[in-house]
Amino acid sequence: MKEPSSTLRETDDEARKLARTLLRSARYAALAVLDAETGFPFASRVLLGTDIDGVPVILVSALSTHTKALATDARASLLTGEPGKGDPLAYPRLTTQCRAEQVERDTPLHARIRARFLGRHAKAALYIDFPDFRFFRLIPQWASLNGGFGRAYVLDGSDLVIHSLANDDIAEKADAAVQDLIVRHPDLLSKLTLRLKASEAGPWRICGVDSAGFDMISGDLLVRCEFDTPAEDLDHICSNISKIAYLIP
Repeated sequence: MKEPSSTLRETDDEARKLARTLLRSARYAALAVLDAETGFPFASRVLLGTDIDGVPVILVSALSTHTKALATDARASLLTGEPGKGDPLAYPRLTTQCRAEQVERDTPLHARIRARFLGRHAKAALYIDFPDFRFFRLIPQWASLNGGFGRAYVLDGSDLVIHSLANDDIAEKADAAVQDLIVRHPDLLSKLTLRLKASEAGPWRICGVDSAGFDMISGDLLVRCEFDTPAEDLDHICSNISKIAYLIP
């Protein structure tokens, strides 16, 4: 953990929520590794997903420089956060320093991550099962949040991870529970689109659920909604989603 300095603000729940949203709402990120041959930093762009515990996940080819680098040195850094119009430095961004862990094929963990990744990146189905492609979980160690000018924070890696005993059960049953919720409430997605002020582009669908929130996607657009308090089980998740959809703005 880095020593705080006078330029840093005290990390509060608002900063933690912003950091989690920046990380979990990103469909891609800048990945920096240490080049295995030169030792120099090497940055590239990668597609980004999240596991059920909020840990960021990447799908990479064994032929790429960054994959070879991670095989030699597991340390990596992710930059997430998108600029808009005007000064790009006025927009929040998050640098997350991680340790990469390769996900073994033909395991329940691989199957879970594969399904969640395709929910967010449908076009990855074209190559996701190629023999040279593999997943890495990037375990957050600490993070630096810049929320805009004068808003700098340091976060512990645990601030970005979802700590819940229900993670495995949610991962196994979430898709079915969400589909059942939509069947019982046919206008749910349209209500959520309005509540979350999503773009008019559509149709929108829920592409990922965990105990801390859920993701909605439409084409290349993704919106992350964090719950006020983490859900304890699937019923609590469905209840939270319904409340968000049907509460009066």
